[in-house]
Amino acid sequence: MAEPRAEATLRWLKPGAVRLDALPPLSLYLHVPWCLRKCPYCDFNSHELGGGRPDAALQARYVDALVADLEASLPLIWGRPVISVFIGGGTPSLLEPGQVDRLLAAVRARLPLEPGCEITLEANPGTFERERFAAFRAAGVTRLSVGVQSFDDAALAAIGRVHDGAQARAALEEAARAFDTFNLDLMYALPGQDLAALARDLATALSFSPPHLSIYHLSLEPNTRFASRPPEGLPDDDLASDMLDLIAERTAAGGLARYEVSAFARPGHRCVHNQNYWHFGDYLGLGAGAHGKLSFAERVVRQVRWREPQAYVEQALAGHAVSNEHEVGAAELPFEFMLNALRLREGFELGLFAERTGLSPTTLEPGLTKALERGLLERQGARLVPTARGFDFLSDLQQLFLAA
Repeated sequence: MAEPRAEATLRWLKPGAVRLDALPPLSLYLHVPWCLRKCPYCDFNSHELGGGRPDAALQARYVDALVADLEASLPLIWGRPVISVFIGGGTPSLLEPGQVDRLLAAVRARLPLEPGCEITLEANPGTFERERFAAFRAAGVTRLSVGVQSFDDAALAAIGRVHDGAQARAALEEAARAFDTFNLDLMYALPGQDLAALARDLATALSFSPPHLSIYHLSLEPNTRFASRPPEGLPDDDLASDMLDLIAERTAAGGLARYEVSAFARPGHRCVHNQNYWHFGDYLGLGAGAHGKLSFAERVVRQVRWREPQAYVEQALAGHAVSNEHEVGAAELPFEFMLNALRLREGFELGLFAERTGLSPTTLEPGLTKALERGLLERQGARLVPTARGFDFLSDLQQLFLAA
């Protein structure tokens, strides 16, 4: 039998292995698990419905479950202001705007949102979703993240996307009309892609003057269709490296600064929600398969919700949405912190490590010494900053901080 939420809360308030002088900023993540078709490269918790969009009854019941999950979680975060809300998926734009409005109203009724709180919704470029962008804005969404991936019809077909290039361009035009800020997702190292094709995609993307651009290397993730049946014509490592150089060059020329491994933004448009992840902030994750990280005075806790949507709905409505949770051990915290913070182009102040983990900065010394000796990291006053080499070999840098 699942532990009652009140008892679990008391358990996390007992003396622990670390001591936090203040709790970090708090974000809220809301997961919507459905999509029209599962992309062959996607390893997120997304589920094809088979019959198209979720019907009204299914949407309403799922939002009911999210609200029940939030209600049961309030003792863990009581009184803490929320700096950002992110509705991700799946394809959250499959939800009716009225359901998004109801969900955000429930959030506002239960949590204090910071003034100007960033509220992001992920959207696909399909015509059905595009026609409702303005309604999502009216429902309270302040920022749209559009999953374009490419403007090339052949490339989109090769990676299993359900939209075409014309729909992608139309979606971005509507996003720019309906929102003051938006993100454009683009992928590179696609099957059959060369530098000229990537240059065309970049030119099209930049022609919309996106306030924020997220660019991802197509990866063959475990438990995906591409992992078992890789597509033909994938660029090799040398070409992929040249592609990343081209991306850095063209985005800089277009006025977008690279502030994180995969994120580029104009001044004032960095993603608040993702920055909170990278600064090792807290986030309450609600929805099927959602992950969360919450800090208490003397411990850091990670949670996972039930993964299968129907099971999640049933468990959340019964008050037991969390499938498992555990305390992050003091020996694991340095790696978990560095796994996030080292993604930042500008690095971080060493004091942030102590503030967010409750540990002395001296616990970083073994890994820090190796990183400095290998030229992967450098000190800039009170800041630790990945070098160009460290940024290029980020996984090697992060692994130096794994617990022995």
